Amino acid sequence: MVVSVNPIYRSPFLDVPGAVEGAAPDQGVAAHYGDPLREQRRLAAGTGAVDLSHRAVVRVSGPDRLTWLHQLTTQHLELLEPGQATTALVLDAHGRVEHAMYGVDDGAAIWFHVEPGTAEPLVRYLDSMRFWSQVEVEDVTADFAIVWEPVSEPAEHLSRITSRGRDVFVPRTEVAGYVNHDTLAGTWAHEALRIEAHEARLGFDTDERTIPHEVGWIGSAVHLDKGCYRGQETVARVHTLGRPPRRLVLLHLDGSVDHLPEHGDDVRAGERTVGYVGSAARHHELGPIALAVVKRNVPVDAALEAGGVAAAQETVVDPEIGLHVRPQLR
Repeated sequence: MVVSVNPIYRSPFLDVPGAVEGAAPDQGVAAHYGDPLREQRRLAAGTGAVDLSHRAVVRVSGPDRLTWLHQLTTQHLELLEPGQATTALVLDAHGRVEHAMYGVDDGAAIWFHVEPGTAEPLVRYLDSMRFWSQVEVEDVTADFAIVWEPVSEPAEHLSRITSRGRDVFVPRTEVAGYVNHDTLAGTWAHEALRIEAHEARLGFDTDERTIPHEVGWIGSAVHLDKGCYRGQETVARVHTLGRPPRRLVLLHLDGSVDHLPEHGDDVRAGERTVGYVGSAARHHELGPIALAVVKRNVPVDAALEAGGVAAAQETVVDPEIGLHVRPQLR
């Protein structure tokens, strides 16, 4: 399920000449500024910036924030150092992913950016779990926005730095002047590089049944050596026994076709439906690509069709993930 952003929001960068607004849930910001492949090459070369000001921002402050979040999420947070990037998930009781949070702590509060439209249910859940903990949970989307940029110069604002770039938390009053308009790249360029990097996106490459193992979030968003949290039993069981029911793949699509498969389109192996398309994009070097979730037992060399487009698969999640521990159980 893709959650849409507040339809009232409109980024100031949509007034830049050539800007074309994105589709849900990325409406309110530009999909591109007239030349998406050139914009993508700019980002790949380490220059430019992407307006992600439609994403929601949640801040958790208070002296208990890290130990409290450590108990509620999949990530080991109690010893998180200021400035260290982290990714954490909130699972339901059956281990299915409800929220994906991308955060950094500034020494007094931990800041997360999340998918458009998901801050309200996330804050509501976190608030319900405060009890006697000294924490305060706030949706600060009205005051802060996200800009993504490659890591080149030191950032003026709090930043979440990863191997691919940094998410900068910019006061909304400063967003319009933060980026040089001549270096802007749209969300299409950002998404293409994300897909190339095999990074799943909540609501695109996940559905209401997704568990973390299926989309490659073990390790990056799930710490396997920490205390109990909601959904941990499923995480531990699948990690120990192996073989999650589905797996994420990168699809290299037939470049002779003039369209990309849509989110949610069937992935087929012959006459059999074996999964669904998550995200798709045109990459400046790889051509048309997509992330898809398919059944674990689909052979890794099977030819597939995604939304009617022929596709070759590249393994992202090993179908036998976790299986290496089986001999110890016999």
